[in-house]
Amino acid sequence: MSERLFGTDGIRGIANRYPMSAELALKVGRAVGHLFQQEDRQHTILIGKDTRRSGYMLENALTAGLCSMGVHVLLVGPLPTPGVSYIMRSLRCDAGIMISASHNAFQYNGIKLFGPDGYKVPDSMEDDITRLIQNGEVEDIRPVAERIGTARRIDDAVGRYIEFAKSCFPKGMRLDGLKIVCDCAHGASYKVGPSTFSELGAEVIALGDRPNGTNINDGCGSTHPEDMRATVIRERADVGIAFDGDADRLVMADEEGRLVDGNGLLAILACDMLETKRLPKNGLATTIMANGGLLRAIEPLGGKVVWTKVGDRYVVEAMREHELALGGESSGHVVMLEYNTTGDALIAALQVLATMVRREAPLSVLASVYQQMPEVHAHVPHDNGAEPSEEKLAEIVREAEEKLKGRGRVVIRPSGTEPIIRVMVQHEVRREAESLAQELAKQVAAL
Repeated sequence: MSERLFGTDGIRGIANRYPMSAELALKVGRAVGHLFQQEDRQHTILIGKDTRRSGYMLENALTAGLCSMGVHVLLVGPLPTPGVSYIMRSLRCDAGIMISASHNAFQYNGIKLFGPDGYKVPDSMEDDITRLIQNGEVEDIRPVAERIGTARRIDDAVGRYIEFAKSCFPKGMRLDGLKIVCDCAHGASYKVGPSTFSELGAEVIALGDRPNGTNINDGCGSTHPEDMRATVIRERADVGIAFDGDADRLVMADEEGRLVDGNGLLAILACDMLETKRLPKNGLATTIMANGGLLRAIEPLGGKVVWTKVGDRYVVEAMREHELALGGESSGHVVMLEYNTTGDALIAALQVLATMVRREAPLSVLASVYQQMPEVHAHVPHDNGAEPSEEKLAEIVREAEEKLKGRGRVVIRPSGTEPIIRVMVQHEVRREAESLAQELAKQVAAL
């Protein structure tokens, strides 16, 4: 292959430019249609999207490509990524496609693929799709007459997903008396988020719920939670919740407007599940970039962490391999495989709210179990030479962690998007973290 189309979370780029052009989307549709084709029947693939203007263009191109390969297409319109995963399983689809660039600005878009089990497709299948596009292998496969596929819209997908989300909330429990600020990032959750909380009895103040095709993630949502936090304070709300553009990740704010990130949310859920004997193998999965304060929060209760590469798909893979029920990332991806097969911000928010109700405690009290360890980052460019070997980087990390003696963490890894080596140091004392990060950056630069 001359080029790999897929990154850590599908194909992504500026819409109407390669690789996020209508022309390539049509080819992706044809390649996906070929790979998922069943011999005994015409198969069905579901397509969802967020609220970007370019979603119309890419949705139609993907649909055309799929139909040209004999696929029946179901269109659900704007729906969170986890909603697409759930609805496609509910409708017994053969695959699912989500058109979204997640937390990126509106001029970007992306394509994420789900297999029939609702999990994101593996690297090997992404490589097969790339190969089929680049070698033109499917160009001569063109069904005719009644073998051409059809497309139709599923009008009640939003309602189906809301009912699913509510079914994951403890039976008999309600949110009466809670005032919730819900920032939907003008994205895919603009209907399902406020409606779900309201139907469970909460008073909801909705922000970012008026998408116009160009305002997704624009100064709002999980990457820009400032307005959400200010609204919590001004309205004297009990809690704030901010989703990203496709609602597969979130951050929250307590009643004082203090932010609770993915590390804090995982700590809250893990500690509650450990105390109530509901956390399989007493473990959770998270990436190497997670804060060391997470491990320190759960260790006194017997909790353990399985560390993974960066990317929520690797978290899910580790969860399945180790039979874990909880995982996520600092960015706010929270995966609870008891309920869904991918990061689901709405489900995660509901489980945190359920913990608040059950324990009759505000979010500030629950979040106090997590104390963030000071963290420092450094970037080392390698424009004019080969990337240092993994073995050499691992040796630098090993020597550094021996010096730390359990008082911190070190991660050194090549960037997946830039010609730099990323250095992260966490330490109980910020000055020590800053000093060590500078020292390690010099060692990496000398390789």
